[in-house]
Amino acid sequence: FYPFEFTFKDTAENEETAKKSEKDWKKRWEIDENLTAPQVMEVLKKRYAIKDGYTNDELRMIVGVRYDMVKNNFIRVALFDLDGVVFDTEGQYTRFWGTQARIYHPEIPDLEHIIKGQTLQQIFDRYFDDVKDEQPKIVDRLNRFEQDMDFTFLPGFVDFINDLHAHGVKTAVVTSSNQMKMSAVYKVHPRFKEYFDAILTAEDFAHSKPHPDCYLKGAARFGASPEECVVFEDSFNGLKSGRAANMKVIGLTTSNSAEAISSLSDWQMSDFQGLDYQKMCALLA
Repeated sequence: FYPFEFTFKDTAENEETAKKSEKDWKKRWEIDENLTAPQVMEVLKKRYAIKDGYTNDELRMIVGVRYDMVKNNFIRVALFDLDGVVFDTEGQYTRFWGTQARIYHPEIPDLEHIIKGQTLQQIFDRYFDDVKDEQPKIVDRLNRFEQDMDFTFLPGFVDFINDLHAHGVKTAVVTSSNQMKMSAVYKVHPRFKEYFDAILTAEDFAHSKPHPDCYLKGAARFGASPEECVVFEDSFNGLKSGRAANMKVIGLTTSNSAEAISSLSDWQMSDFQGLDYQKMCALLA
């Protein structure tokens, strides 16, 4: 494997053959033919997210394995939570639930943070069961609030999803949001459905996160095994759901710190900037 401990001159019959072999190799690996061996090494380390500190033999092995993973479609399906993953909406929901918490439970100062990742029914059952008569009013406020939300894509998301499609990866939204909420999304982003091969909402699941039901159904939609899927999540319940489904999990730090979610995810990141299919496979290798 070029270019770590030897050059093509070491194995070719003559210099002309060596140059041709090196040129063909660089073309196959989509590398500038004018780069030197050390420069090629740096390109491959960056492409496959390899840290410093490995020996040449280790580098050769790691790059080879990660190249094969990309070539053989290691990841066939990407499953995305919605809020805090596709959209930068967590701050808006924090404000909404903070307002409701001050009205009904001022004795729980961090309630708007505690409920992150829970479905509306879970929130009601756990924290608003003592005010059942007020629940319809909260639902009405939430529905009106969501109709006017600013659904801003997380930085880099659109480029990343397009790159996944270019590599033949199937994509789906797997969210505890309901159809009414999604109608607000479609109003803001009329072409939203074009980014995904499937959109699964609360109406599609028998169990809520952290149960793995939603992500297993996402995989089943494409006839994929859990090992062929990656989950993108931000909340603890969502991350636990992906883990329980035995899938690879990438955690977004939009709701919790990288340290807080590290045990529930294979990789942590703040957004999708700089991420593409090849780098994703490398990070999950």
